[in-house]
Amino acid sequence: MKRSKLLYLVQGALIAAIYAALTYLASIFGIAYGSIQFRFSEALTILPVLTPAAIPGLTVGCLIANIASPYPADMLFGTLATLLASVATRALRKITVRGIPVLSPLAPVIFNALIIGAEISLFMPEGITFAGFAYSALTVGAGELVVCYALGIPLMLLLKRKPIGKILQ
Repeated sequence: MKRSKLLYLVQGALIAAIYAALTYLASIFGIAYGSIQFRFSEALTILPVLTPAAIPGLTVGCLIANIASPYPADMLFGTLATLLASVATRALRKITVRGIPVLSPLAPVIFNALIIGAEISLFMPEGITFAGFAYSALTVGAGELVVCYALGIPLMLLLKRKPIGKILQ
């Protein structure tokens, strides 16, 4: 196996494992699943800016993490949201302000707010309503916004430094 393919696989596998582990850690505190989410693992959604291996890594990590979700559909919809967000994060990486990809972290916020917001509102006792969707989308989006910008951007800046940054290049 070529070194580049092996590096890609190892990076993806490490990202998947770290994402799943951090989500399970958040679930201990009751903040990984449901309308109010603050998944530490979502800070990793900035990684497609640094490496394309993060796209399958985050997707597989999310799938593994969502096995523990109280919403069975989370394995499908949560994973889909993560896949779409990862691709969009990678696509937006070149739009920067002072070297910081300011729009990239917005992709997970939007995809998770819309897709997970809809999924959660589907399981509300009153069924899917606009008010239920709006509440779920806003709370999921707000948690995502904080994690992606307050934790994700500093993580990316840290990983871009040498020698840590060489791991992802």
